[in-house]
Parts: sequence; C-alpha cells; structure tokens
Amino acid sequence: MQEVLYQLFGPNPELREIIVLTLIMSFFSTVISAAIGIPLGTWLGLTDFKGKKTWLKINSTLMGLPPVLVGLLVFLLLSHSGPLGKFNLLFSLPAMVIAQVILISPIMTGMTANLIALNANTINETCLGLGISSKKMLGLVLKDYRRDYLLNVLAGFGRSIAEVGAVQMVGGNIQYKTRVMTTAIMMQTNMGQFEQALALGLVLLVIAFVVNFAVQSLRPRISDD
Repeated sequence: MQEVLYQLFGPNPELREIIVLTLIMSFFSTVISAAIGIPLGTWLGLTDFKGKKTWLKINSTLMGLPPVLVGLLVFLLLSHSGPLGKFNLLFSLPAMVIAQVILISPIMTGMTANLIALNANTINETCLGLGISSKKMLGLVLKDYRRDYLLNVLAGFGRSIAEVGAVQMVGGNIQYKTRVMTTAIMMQTNMGQFEQALALGLVLLVIAFVVNFAVQSLRPRISDD
C-alpha cells in the first residue's frame, strides 16, 4: 500500500498526466454526448410520430454496442484510407472523444426518453391547454428537468471514464498523448507493474465513488421537487 501511495504522490509526473488526460477526455465526451442525447431523448419522449417505436428499438440496440466494434468503426473512419483520414485524427484525443460519444450518446438518449415518457401525456396536455408551441415546450422541459438530466450526465461520465476497448483501438495508448487510466492499468498489469496499476485503479475507484455519491445526493432533492 505504501508503494501504491508513493506512485500517486511521489515524483511521477506521468501518472498525474494520465489522470488529467482521462478527465479531459471524459469531460468532453460527456458534454458532447449530453448535447446530443438529452435534447434528442426529450423529443423522443414527448413526441408521438410514425416510426417512433423503430427509433427507440434502434437506440436500444445502440445502447448495447460493443466498445471494440465502435473502436473498429471509428478506426476505419479515421484511418488514412477512410473518409476522414485527411484530418489525421487517428491516435489522438479527438479520436477517443469521437468513439466515446458514439458509445455514450445512445445511453443518454434512452435514459432521457424513458424519463420524459413517464410524464409525456401530462406535459403535452398542459402545454396544449396553455397554447404553448412544441418548440417552446421542448425548451421548458429541458429547463424544468435539468436536475434529472444531471443524473444522466453523471451516468454518462461514469461510463466514459471506465471505457477501455474503443479508447485503446483509436487512441493507441501513446505515452504523454493518448494514454488514459484504463489503458494504462491494462498495460501496467501486462508488464507486471502492479503498483502503478493499483495506484491508477485507486484513483478510478475514488472518482467512481464521487460520481455515485453525487447521484445519490441528487435523487432525494429531485424527489422532493
């Protein structure tokens, strides 16, 4: 345990850089996924239209996408022979963010759609009675359910920070460039450097605890509202 703590707090700038890069990647992945998934999920939850069930089934399928499959698709998309190869994004932080957004956006969309669908009839009837347009109704729902949405955002962040398969494939685990906590843990374990792996695992555990604590703290407030 002493060696693990030394790895964390000792003169090892690489570990701290790995932690910072992981947080940056997870932050941008979560923000972009929320910007896509929450409005789309809200719209799906509120609106009835032909083909809605098909949309929801497709989204449910996307929620269970294997990370390695997403990694492969993004790799092919960003490789030099791919349609976006000219941007040279492969083995970079943006490539990892793209892969994570593909994984997380459907999850946020599905969670949000299920949340809004519970009260969709009441919301639609109220807005219809008050003469509120569909566009304005969407804005009001986004505002009124902001605390509930925050739970979805935290869940997405937890999913992002724990991802390894897609991140490994499109990021390449390059030192000081794309090495994040999950890929570093896997590499250090394979190399037999268990102290560094445990140190990073401890950080992941602390972050998971903080996110879970935030979620549990918000739930009573949401229920009270």
